[in-house]
Amino acid sequence: MNSNSGIIIRKAIPADLSDVYRLICELENDIFEHDIFSGIYEENLKSKYCFYIVAETENKVVGFISLQIQQLLHHCGTVGEVQEFYIDKDYRGKGIGRQLMDEVKQYAAEHQLKGLEVTSNKRRTENVNVYESLGFKLTHNKFTI
Repeated sequence: MNSNSGIIIRKAIPADLSDVYRLICELENDIFEHDIFSGIYEENLKSKYCFYIVAETENKVVGFISLQIQQLLHHCGTVGEVQEFYIDKDYRGKGIGRQLMDEVKQYAAEHQLKGLEVTSNKRRTENVNVYESLGFKLTHNKFTI
C-alpha cells in the first residue's frame, strides 16, 4: 500500500470497525444495527472475494472503499465491483478518493480482473462526475426492488 501527503492507504483490519461503521452510517445517512454490521465486516475481512481499503491520517480512518470480486458469466471472467466508497466530509478535495481508487485499480490489474464496476445511488448526482474523473464510463442502468 502507499502513503502520500500524510495519508496512509492500507488494507482494513478488525480494529478499523468503529471508523468504518461511522463512515458507512454517514454514507447512507442511517444508523445500522452495530452487531449485525460488525458480523458482516468481520466475515468480509476474511473473504477472498472482498477487498477493504482505508485511508488513514493522524491515526484516524478518513476514507473507505470496498471491492467485491465476482465470477460473472456475462463477462466470462472475474470482475470487481466497488460497493462502498466514502471520504469523511472534512477530508474531501485532498485526493484521498483518487488514492483509494488507484489502490483498487492496482488490485484489479494484479489479479487480472476483466473489469471494474461501480454503482451510485441516483440521489448522489454529484458522484457521476467523480466517477468519470476516476476513469469510469456511464454504460448501464441498475434496477432494484
